Amino acid sequence: MTSVKNNFLPPGLVSNLEEVLLSKKKKNGNNGEDDDDKKTDDKTDESAEPSTSDSVDNSDNSKPIVLVTNGDGIDSPGLVFLVEALVREGLYNVHVCAPQSEKSVSGHSVTLGETIAVNSAEISGATAYEVSGTPVDCVSLALSGALFSWSKPLLVISGINRGSSCGHHMFYSGVVAGAREALLSGVPSMSISLNWKKDESQESHFKDAVSVCLPLVNAAIRDLEKGIFPKGCALDIEIPTAPSINKGFKSTKQSTWRSTLCWQAVSANRHPSAGHFMSNQQSLGIQLAQLSRDASAAGAARRLTTQKKNVEIESVGAAAKSNSNRVKKYFRLEFLDKEQEDTDEDLDFRALENGFVAVTPLSVNLHSESDTRAAASDWISAQQPGNQESSSTQS
Repeated sequence: MTSVKNNFLPPGLVSNLEEVLLSKKKKNGNNGEDDDDKKTDDKTDESAEPSTSDSVDNSDNSKPIVLVTNGDGIDSPGLVFLVEALVREGLYNVHVCAPQSEKSVSGHSVTLGETIAVNSAEISGATAYEVSGTPVDCVSLALSGALFSWSKPLLVISGINRGSSCGHHMFYSGVVAGAREALLSGVPSMSISLNWKKDESQESHFKDAVSVCLPLVNAAIRDLEKGIFPKGCALDIEIPTAPSINKGFKSTKQSTWRSTLCWQAVSANRHPSAGHFMSNQQSLGIQLAQLSRDASAAGAARRLTTQKKNVEIESVGAAAKSNSNRVKKYFRLEFLDKEQEDTDEDLDFRALENGFVAVTPLSVNLHSESDTRAAASDWISAQQPGNQESSSTQS
């Protein structure tokens, strides 16, 4: 049933709708085509029902499953280069479930009470879906068993993100939240970010970042299969601006660093209210068009004129009565970098600035956090180029 909340439709629109519906009724009234159309529509809807766990999957079940998500969106170069590299390795069953658009500062938010859309995506060699939700939505959905035929990959990788997620930025970061959600579900994970700098970084640096972190990914999967990867641990990997000349991996601690939150006033004429209103009107038109499928002309007219409470119209200033006494202002949030005085070399942002690949162990269990950090620190140290061979021999 469709009606309008606090927004009366123009009489002309109602009249036009009545005429369309009446003509449809006259056309179909004597030949039963209305019922046939409905049956056809029902069949079409059934055939269009998206397949989830039964979707085509050409992956090799003998290989370990690796799930990749991110915060920058499924088309971002960081994710694409990473997935392509994992596929080239030929060792893993690579699946992707990532946001269809940028959600890099979405934190650990989820989409509750609203329907999200999932579409298949093309990334050669991987089974991929794009999701109209947050990174946490993507990981939660992928691990639920509702989308893929499995519910627990060996490892979840979130990234590669454009921009650092050090310090308190981890709380804002969508890419870190994707890894954290996996850890909350009992799946080991890592988030990867590139310290992108304007006028200095290039898209090719993402390929370099993949080359830097891939040995760590391979080592993690190897040790997960052996059962010797640190328990209850996620790794936040921060790659320096010039990845190819990094100084090696460094086990770090999460700092308290963050950018300054700067709110700027925005003039009313820069606010895109008109476009927002038009998009809502188009949405309303689609809803009204659906009336012709399930109601008679009289019923449609009666609902339009007497029941006006179901459809939410979220336009700016159009749906409500004007009030000259009310004040409306617009603001825009920006992050501004600031200098940090802390000189502890073991902090994530300081190690990153000094050219190291900063690897910070994250835990969701406060009681075992120190033990997890110690175990992870030992494991990270063992992954340095000079230590990898001896570590592999010992294991």
